Amino acid sequence: MRITFNFKNFDPSDHLRKYAKDRFGKLAKYMSGTPDADLQVNLEVEKFRHIADIVLTGKNVHISAREDSEDMYSTVDMVWDKLEAQMRKTRDKDKSRRKSGSDSPLMDAGGFDDDADAKRKPVIQKTEDDFSPKPMIVEEAALQLESTDNEFLVFLNAESERINVIYRRKTGDFGLIDPGV
Repeated sequence: MRITFNFKNFDPSDHLRKYAKDRFGKLAKYMSGTPDADLQVNLEVEKFRHIADIVLTGKNVHISAREDSEDMYSTVDMVWDKLEAQMRKTRDKDKSRRKSGSDSPLMDAGGFDDDADAKRKPVIQKTEDDFSPKPMIVEEAALQLESTDNEFLVFLNAESERINVIYRRKTGDFGLIDPGV
């Protein structure tokens, strides 16, 4: 992928050049399906406005974005976010086309492929332990769980004589699972 930078009405600092090059250089990994893609980055200053205008062209891809603000670094960030959103939109369109059999240059990219996570099955790690839960009442189990950093506690409910699980909720209070078989 070829990246071309144009600066208008100002002399960019070395840091700005490096920042913009690093920021837009990340785009190459998303465009692995179109190695002949061109990215034209135009950075411009008009009085107090800093303007970033980018155009991405390649096989079956044409994306453009324009942003302006009072700071060139934030302008580069905003235009990158806009470009990334448009790439996601294009990717989603291409997903529906892919179902019908057409190719997409953005689908070859490793950075945006959400299907890989959906296809992967969860891994269950089983640990075998000789465990005999201690008989206790629910309040006692809550006190024991509160005194530890554990997320849950399996115990034998002394009142119902069934295995129960008490767990710590995200809100900080406790939940109780009583199978009630």
